[in-house]
Amino acid sequence: MKTVLHRVAALVLAVLCVVGLPVPQASATPATRYTNPIAERRADPHIFKHTDGFYYFTATVPEYDRIVLRRATTIQGLASAPETVIWRKHSSGEMAAHIWAPEIHFINGKWYVYFAAGRSDDIWRIRMYVLETSNANPLTGAWTERGRITTPWDTFSLDASTFVNNGVRYLIWAQQEPGISTNSNLYLARMGANPWTITGTVTRLTVPTLAWETRGYKVAEGPTVLQRNGRIFLTYSASATDANYCLGMLTASASADLLNASSWSKSANPVFATNAATGQYGPGHNSFTVSEDGLSDVMVYHDRNYRDINGDPLNDPNRRTRVQKVYYRADGTPDFGIPVPDGATPVRLKAYNTDRFVRHWEYRAKLEANVSPLADSQFKVVQGLAGSGTVSLESTNFPGYYLRHRDLEFWVDRNDGSSTFRNDASFSQRAGLAASSAVSFESLNYPGRYLRHSNGLIVLQAVTDAQGRADATFALE
Repeated sequence: MKTVLHRVAALVLAVLCVVGLPVPQASATPATRYTNPIAERRADPHIFKHTDGFYYFTATVPEYDRIVLRRATTIQGLASAPETVIWRKHSSGEMAAHIWAPEIHFINGKWYVYFAAGRSDDIWRIRMYVLETSNANPLTGAWTERGRITTPWDTFSLDASTFVNNGVRYLIWAQQEPGISTNSNLYLARMGANPWTITGTVTRLTVPTLAWETRGYKVAEGPTVLQRNGRIFLTYSASATDANYCLGMLTASASADLLNASSWSKSANPVFATNAATGQYGPGHNSFTVSEDGLSDVMVYHDRNYRDINGDPLNDPNRRTRVQKVYYRADGTPDFGIPVPDGATPVRLKAYNTDRFVRHWEYRAKLEANVSPLADSQFKVVQGLAGSGTVSLESTNFPGYYLRHRDLEFWVDRNDGSSTFRNDASFSQRAGLAASSAVSFESLNYPGRYLRHSNGLIVLQAVTDAQGRADATFALE
C-alpha cells in the first residue's frame, strides 16, 4: 500500500511540474488534536513519554496528600486511564503536608519522582524530595525515598525538574533566597553522583521583578525546558495562583555556558496568560511532551475555567490538566498562542501549494505566512452548524464566530442563528482535491464550489483545473 501511495505522490508532483504549478512544500506536521480538559482537579501536570510506548502522567491532587500516576499509549487516553497512588504523605514530621508538583523522569534505567512537601509541624516549610524505583512499570513498583535535595540555603524550595544538555544533566528549581525579598526565584545546577544530588556552582537564573511576575506574590516557579532549534527555552510560572498566574520564558543557546546567568535572556512579556474570550484563567505550571507520532511538541498545563475565587486560590480544587500543540515562528522560537477553548483543540489550515495559512484579519479571511497572533490562524473543526455530515470552522480567539462565505468571499462572523448563516458556514470535508492526505472543504449550499485561496484572499469558487485543485487543498496542522 505504501508503495502505491508513493507512486501516486510522485505522479502528482510530476504533473505539477509539467503544468508549471508550484510544487507543494515538504509534508506538514499532522494536526495534533485532543479534547480538553485531560483531567479534572489535577494541577501542576507532568507528562513523560517513555520508550516503552506509554505516556506517564502525574500531577498535584487537591488534597495535597499523595502522589498519583497514570499511563496510556496516547495523551488522550490518559483522561480515562486508571490512576494509581504510588506514595502517600507521612503521618508526621517531614513529607507530611503540602505534597506538591510531582514530576516523573527516567534516568539511567530507573524511575524518579521529584516533588515538594512540607512538615506536619510547619506545612509551609516546603522542601524538595525524590522517590526512586527500578521496576519497569512505575505504577506497580516499590518506591524508595531517596530523601531531600540539598541546596545552599535551608529555605522554601520546590518544583524541581531535570534535563540533559550536551551530555550534562542539570537540575532546575524554585527557591526563596536569603536577602532577596521575593517568594521564589529560579536556580540551576549540575547534578552530581545521583539524581537527587547537585554539585558545583548554583546559578540564580532570574528574579521576579516585572509587573506580570509580581501580581499578588513575587513568584518565579515551575521551571521546565523545551530543547529545540539549537536553543533551550525555559518556561516558568509567575504571580499568584489565581487568574494572574501566567508563563514567562528564558532563552539560552544550547552551546552556551548554562551556568552563566548572562547566557539567558528573559522575555519581556508573558508567553502564555489568561484569556477571557476562551474562558481560560491562570494557565501555568506547565511541562512539555511530544505527540504520538513524535512530530509535534505538546504543552501540558493547568488552568481554571472561571476567574473569581473565594479565599486562597490554593484551597480552590478546580485546576485541571490541559494540552495543546506548540507551534514555531520563522526564527525558531516557540509560539504558545493562547489557552484554547475547552473541547477539541484547534488546527491551522496550511495551503497545499504555499507555506501560508488561512487567517482572519479584521474579520476577513486571508492567506498569510508567519501569522501573528497565532490564534488568528487557529480554527476548531466542529460539527457543522447545518447538521451532521458537515463541519464548521470556529475561530479560536473569537468563540462563536465562524468562517463563512459572504458574497463568495470568506469572513469570520458571529453566528446569528439564521439558517442562512448555518448554511454559509457549513461544509463537506473531503479528501484533498490535490492530495488525499490533506483536506478540501466543499460548500454545503453551493455544491461544487470550494474554499480556496486566490490572490491572498480566501474565496468560494468552483474548481475546474489543477491550479484550482491545489488552491483548494489544505493540510490541517
